[in-house]
Amino acid sequence: MERNAWRKSTRSGNNGQCVEVCNRGHLIDVRDSKAPESGMLSFEAAAWGAFVGSFKAEAACG
Repeated sequence: MERNAWRKSTRSGNNGQCVEVCNRGHLIDVRDSKAPESGMLSFEAAAWGAFVGSFKAEAACG
């Protein structure tokens, strides 16, 4: 993931239900693409990786 640049989730569809992520190295920021001015959530990179990894593992099983 490119650092300091917002990008849409690769799982986002064309229905407008998207999140954007920004890699700041030690932190990953997440915001609603429809309302970026509404704020963001920040996660430690390791915690974000574990969160995303759990979804990837679930998708591989089902």
